Amino acid sequence: MMIMTQETRHANEVRKELEKLGEKIVAEIEKKENPNIEIPIRALSNVVFDKKSNQLTLGDKTAKRYFFNVAHSKKFMQSLLVASFAKSLIDENIHASIRDMYYNLKRTIDDSNENTFDEQSESDPIIVDIEVALDVLREQLHLTTDRKGIVAGNVIIRDRGDDIDWSRLGSGGWSIPSTVEEVEFKKVDAKFVLVVEKNAGFERLHEDKFWQKQKCILIGTGGQPSRGARLLIQRLNDEYDLPVYVFCDNDAYGYYIYSVIKSGSISLAHVSDRIATPEAKFLGLTTSDVFKYDLKKATIKAKEVDIKRAKELLEYEWFSKNPKWQKEINLMIEKGVKAEIEALSHKGLKFMSEVYLPDKLKNKDFLD
Repeated sequence: MMIMTQETRHANEVRKELEKLGEKIVAEIEKKENPNIEIPIRALSNVVFDKKSNQLTLGDKTAKRYFFNVAHSKKFMQSLLVASFAKSLIDENIHASIRDMYYNLKRTIDDSNENTFDEQSESDPIIVDIEVALDVLREQLHLTTDRKGIVAGNVIIRDRGDDIDWSRLGSGGWSIPSTVEEVEFKKVDAKFVLVVEKNAGFERLHEDKFWQKQKCILIGTGGQPSRGARLLIQRLNDEYDLPVYVFCDNDAYGYYIYSVIKSGSISLAHVSDRIATPEAKFLGLTTSDVFKYDLKKATIKAKEVDIKRAKELLEYEWFSKNPKWQKEINLMIEKGVKAEIEALSHKGLKFMSEVYLPDKLKNKDFLD
């Protein structure tokens, strides 16, 4: 008897959704109706903050894309091309990058001067349209993006038939793919997950064996986390009940990165429930830390754009309802300074791993 894996079940479910879309279009053509695809609207006006789940989600507004509509017809054609391409990938059980898909589908339509796609900037949003219309992840359509993010920890995974031990990858760590939902966890031995914004911060902590000493999983996002990194964080929190702590720069951008991991983003509100981690907590760096740990000489003067962005964050519902966050953001605005996590090295290169983070973890000094 063939055992159906989770990956196979997902593929079958997504295949059925794609087939349903095709069957619907065919039925409308046979009835001589105007074929259409209904797509939830991905705009700020249709994004809401769900207080129960603490996540950004899409509202219930939708729009229909018709074939017999001059303004819609090209995008309608493009949508079916992408859906068909994804179906062929799933049928063959192979993956393709979104760049490969663009080149595969780009061509001049017979007896015309019109191309199916002129630039990849046309095909990328169509993928999201299909994703939203079918309520599936892009990765479940077997469409991938470049790897971004690195991991180290006492974890063994199975990835496309290979067992990979995150504790035995030298200085490199495991490079996070976009298809994280296909990864099977074989062993997870950790007390928590520490997400680090900067690659330099990850390298410092990895070299100091922080993940071994603190028995944690160390994830470096290299700036704004990729979808794969966010899905990995959520899976470790959801499937293994591991606390998630986020370690970012003390500036509006660092705070926003934490916000994206915790509550999602406007552009990806349609998949927040599958890649956001509402239980994530902000471990640092904060303006209060700058003064508590005497890092004033390592601060950077905040620019006007930094202050403007910080004031915008004050209006975010998940920040505006939290007195501690209001205090920290207002303190940053008042002092007019920001600080990168590398500022901790002014107290010694191992200060971050041997003093600052252990101190914060021991005292549960984090923001929710």
